[in-house]
Amino acid sequence: MTRRYLKKASAAEKTANSSPADVSTIVKGVIDDIRGNGDAAVRKYSERFDSWSPESFKLSPEQINAAIAAVPEQTIQDIKQVQRNVTQFAQAQKDSIRDFELETQPGVFLGQRNVPIERVGAYIPGGRYPLLASAHMTILTAKVAGVPHVIGTTPPIGGKIPNSTVAAMHLAGADEIFILGGVQAITAMAVGTETVRKVDFIAGPGNAFVAEGKRQLFGEIGIDLLAGPTEILIVTDETADPFTVATDILSQAEHGPDTPAIIVTTSEQVGEKSMAYIDEILKGLPTAQLAGTSWKDFGQVIVVDTMDEAWKLADELASEHVQIFTKNPRDALDKMTTYGALFLGENTCVSYGDKCIGTNHVLPTRKAARYTGGLWVGKFLRTCTYQEIRDAKASGELGRLCGRAARAENFEGHARSGDLRALKHLDDEHEWIVKTGGPSSAGKVMGKLWESPAVC
Repeated sequence: MTRRYLKKASAAEKTANSSPADVSTIVKGVIDDIRGNGDAAVRKYSERFDSWSPESFKLSPEQINAAIAAVPEQTIQDIKQVQRNVTQFAQAQKDSIRDFELETQPGVFLGQRNVPIERVGAYIPGGRYPLLASAHMTILTAKVAGVPHVIGTTPPIGGKIPNSTVAAMHLAGADEIFILGGVQAITAMAVGTETVRKVDFIAGPGNAFVAEGKRQLFGEIGIDLLAGPTEILIVTDETADPFTVATDILSQAEHGPDTPAIIVTTSEQVGEKSMAYIDEILKGLPTAQLAGTSWKDFGQVIVVDTMDEAWKLADELASEHVQIFTKNPRDALDKMTTYGALFLGENTCVSYGDKCIGTNHVLPTRKAARYTGGLWVGKFLRTCTYQEIRDAKASGELGRLCGRAARAENFEGHARSGDLRALKHLDDEHEWIVKTGGPSSAGKVMGKLWESPAVC
């Protein structure tokens, strides 16, 4: 495959997939402290990292109502509209998952039930921006799945309660809302404290400390995925509008200073013009400091000869967000297999997915799209199976099969569970049952009479 780089990522790209060495150590110390000292440790780290130490981290109904009242009515209406979009898609996902029961052979019934997780913690990032949309994607999706109790946590912004985020969390259905950020919030939910009840599962993106906290606590609780910096890839041919390409690249680059922002194109002209527009737009973009740093350090423009090469390279990159600006954008559905989410055609964009269209924006990064999809209703459900044999003969026949299969693996105890059913239902002879004082039917089969009351 021929690849020509109109722009390469700087050496900083080599560190994009790694965290500072001390992050892991710091996070472990916080987790150990909170595990041992509960709320006192939570308060200590909230004061240290967020300068936040209210009387209670949990918002009262009165505080929630006051926060909602402080939000402009148009914003409330927009939150409700976006949440209707998210609900519609999440409900369609849930409807695609079904419980079932089938009779695999006469008298043998196998089934599946999808059972919601009991308690979920939703982390809504803050700090740089109030990320209302993350409340929709985590809390609302969990509620559509049927989760009975969802705790929402979000950090203060500028030492204040982020009113619009609280409104989004409440309207999404959060049962409890805590103004608490960072790894201290993740840990409090994961291990439980005097005031924060332990959850079973944590969802939501966050900074390097939040991601590391989720990584270290995984197993003790479930997690959605480990989110890294936002990623955007735009695949184009000669039909793409370079100004639109440039605009959409910077829409994601403003997330932070370490966003991989990549253009793969079959048209050198589209690539060159897109780069020129990016430089021009940055001159007047309020978030240019962040977006410009990402573009400088992590931006790439790669020219390939054919669309087949473009699809192959796109799959190798396995990006979180992939926009397709080609003559036939739906070709990507057949040609690509590895991505967080596809955005087909210039009428759509990643920003729609981030903020309002209805699909979930918690998506795999750092090439995790090779083995997982993003957050969805199914993440909040436990698929549980059950078995029932109503026919005695079928049980006996399976007992014979189990005995043979288990002994092939030298699992004698397993085999004997099968033997016992074969004895009871098919009168099979099993010497070990007689020797160990099994049911009286064994004696009849073996031509022996049992006098012990224990076996009568």
